[in-house]
Amino acid sequence: MKTYLKHFPARQNVKWFLLCFALVIVITSFVLTDKIIKRIAADEHLQVELWAEAVQKRASLVNYTTNFFSVIKAEELKRVELWANANRRLTEMPVTASIDLIYIEILEANTTIPVLITDARNNVLNHRNLDPKFGDPEIFTDELRSYFSEYPPIEITSDWVPGFETQYLYYKDSYVFTELRSLLDDLIHSFISEVVINTANVPVIIVDSAQTRIIAAGNVDLPAATDSVAIRELIHSMSRKNPTPLTISLPGYGKSFVLYANSFLLTQLKFYPFAQVVAIGLFLLVAYLFFTTIRNLEQNQIWAGMSKETAHQLGTPVSSLEGWVEVLKMKEVDPEIVSEIARDISRLGHISERFSKIGSAVRLEPVNIVETTIKGVEYLKSRFSKKIHFTVNTSKDDVTVPLNPVLYEWVVENLVKNAIDAMNGSGNITIHIADTHNLVKIDIEDTGKGVPRSKFKTIFVPGYTSKPKGWGLGLSLSKRIIENYHGGKLFVNHSEMNKGTVFRIILNKIA
Repeated sequence: MKTYLKHFPARQNVKWFLLCFALVIVITSFVLTDKIIKRIAADEHLQVELWAEAVQKRASLVNYTTNFFSVIKAEELKRVELWANANRRLTEMPVTASIDLIYIEILEANTTIPVLITDARNNVLNHRNLDPKFGDPEIFTDELRSYFSEYPPIEITSDWVPGFETQYLYYKDSYVFTELRSLLDDLIHSFISEVVINTANVPVIIVDSAQTRIIAAGNVDLPAATDSVAIRELIHSMSRKNPTPLTISLPGYGKSFVLYANSFLLTQLKFYPFAQVVAIGLFLLVAYLFFTTIRNLEQNQIWAGMSKETAHQLGTPVSSLEGWVEVLKMKEVDPEIVSEIARDISRLGHISERFSKIGSAVRLEPVNIVETTIKGVEYLKSRFSKKIHFTVNTSKDDVTVPLNPVLYEWVVENLVKNAIDAMNGSGNITIHIADTHNLVKIDIEDTGKGVPRSKFKTIFVPGYTSKPKGWGLGLSLSKRIIENYHGGKLFVNHSEMNKGTVFRIILNKIA
């Protein structure tokens, strides 16, 4: 079916231009944003790697310090054992022996390690570097026992002195070592949380080798420590975001994994193109609606002006023709001819009235739509070929609706003429009037060539026509009359190629 689009060709061009413009913006936005996201993601991954490397170096330093303290601790234990041996030697040899001086020097050289010697009856025999709060004790009290409870006592025995009673040497870490160990514990305790905070706003957690326990976290809302399910879900979620974790070794935990996710900024950037598409879509929608409204207003003004000018131009010749009819009557011309001429002149006046109402406030009045429809069809019967067969089917003879009869008859005429053109001047036109509870449905059915489904809406566009000499305004004007002036609906209800089309009009009944 050959079609023509006249008078308003720019409308389609504007649509395609806006669509292409939007696609260019969207594609450009997605491409540029994707490049930025990949670049930021690579930078964040590098930051996490550098951070993990720094964590590992600090952990190595803590491990080295821990090992160093272990060495110091072992050395202090050796010094305590040496002190115990020296004390035992003093019990075995005469005080005058020259070696006694050596052991006395060993005993005197201990100035940092708290030691205390008791007999089997808890009598204090000797002590050194004891906390001043204990003074010079004589009995090994419970308080002293608690003070020296960290390590088991060393037994001092002698095989050379008959009847030697076993002594017990109690000791604890030196004051220097205790202070350094306290500092080390604070360092280990604050190490993890301190380094995790410096993750450059990247959500990160450190988990154990089994990935079941969270050692530390940064920029992440941690669940309660007792909520094991939530902790597992968080670890699983973080591991899915970056499947290849970074491996480090931490003091006290051994092999550990660093799991991280995209920063909040990067996550926002991923959704930015979609937000931009929505914003652009809203802008284009508003722009399209705005231009459509302006165009419709312009069309309304043009149609109203054209219609009023047409009505004005028809008014003068119609009045003149009415005068000539009277002259023909006086000259006794065949009455039947004069009657037909008068009927056509009346029809011209009717058409002039139709045009005069376009663009003006339309007054609706209660009208029997069945009677009005039949009246319009009867007039059309006499003006078209006998090869066109008209039928009107109605369930009631009186159905009242708020109507402007002049404009409604114009709609029926346009639809009937359109049907006759589709049937090439030969076929059946059936009008069905159905009365429902609140509505009246008028179906105008023809046996023409049909309308493709893709054109159901296009045929109502101003300027669209399938006829080389058509203006493409009849259906558009009819739709405007039914929907804008009467508050109803006009649409293609059904069409089948080479079998026919059904146009449906829906009008509201009087409440």
